[in-house]
Amino acid sequence: MNTSDLRNALEARQVWIYFAAVLVAAVVGLLIPGTAVLEGAINPALALMLFVTFLQVPVAALGRALGELRFMGALLAVNFIAVPLLVLGLVQFLPADPLIRLGVLMVLLCPCIDYVVTFAHLGKADARLLLASTPVLLIAQMALLPIYLRLFLGSEAAAYVQPGPFIHAFVWLIAVPFVLAALVQAWAARSATGERVSSWLGLAPAPATALVLFIVVAAVLPQLGETLDRTLSVIPIYAAFAVLAPMIGWVGSRLAGLAPDAGRAIAFSAGTRNSLVVLPLALVVPGAIPLVPAVIVTQTLIELLSELAYVRLLSRLGGPTSVRSTQACGPSPPSP
Repeated sequence: MNTSDLRNALEARQVWIYFAAVLVAAVVGLLIPGTAVLEGAINPALALMLFVTFLQVPVAALGRALGELRFMGALLAVNFIAVPLLVLGLVQFLPADPLIRLGVLMVLLCPCIDYVVTFAHLGKADARLLLASTPVLLIAQMALLPIYLRLFLGSEAAAYVQPGPFIHAFVWLIAVPFVLAALVQAWAARSATGERVSSWLGLAPAPATALVLFIVVAAVLPQLGETLDRTLSVIPIYAAFAVLAPMIGWVGSRLAGLAPDAGRAIAFSAGTRNSLVVLPLALVVPGAIPLVPAVIVTQTLIELLSELAYVRLLSRLGGPTSVRSTQACGPSPPSP
């Protein structure tokens, strides 16, 4: 089997790979003591995942995607204006515990930049535009999250939100992986060896994401029992968000006059959150462990179930898919 066939096989089975990683991690976390030590591996695994994700976005394609002004405007308006307003309303139904509210805000205010592309592709959305927008979404959320937390939590946020972890996350989870991905792309364009390396790295997004899911669940699940009562209180909020956020994304895309497949991409983005990337930020919040990580991981588990519904339901919105909505991943996808 050549790399193209193997990549297609991985893409076709990504959803089940992710669920298998979560299930195996749950068994490991519950049966093997000491898996909380895996917390130290979360950041390196995330950096790897983001590197291979960025590698799928040619620099030229990124520039053209940024030129899709209506799509980018709608995507940013939905994720950073409409969704925060929804979240502000939902958190009013949470317990007054500031750590619970902090965890919910951290995860629901940040749009996903990794496996959302996979689910969007399966749901007949314009996954290429969504993939090309991932660096913009990640930079925007890292810049805006501290501002939103201070607005929504008030003076309490100052005790929990420090600039250091956000700067660290930007450097190691955005800048370094993105620059490395650009260098590999340049190498692939000039060298047969570089092209082969890039092709093999094109197989990595699904396994890398599964690795992150495994590490996160195995590290956090053993600590869940200590905070079970408080963690259960967030489930209705996450369920409401899972229903309402994609609807807001779709309405926003209709108001922007986007094609149906682009609108489905925005609906997927609105409903899918960046729990894997914000988790390291939660781990450095004073007094956050184990409650805040447990609150964040709970959202991940609910979201994975919600994505199966999105794939079936959102794919029916707006009529047929345009020709631009093709494979989500690959070493050299055509420009959107």
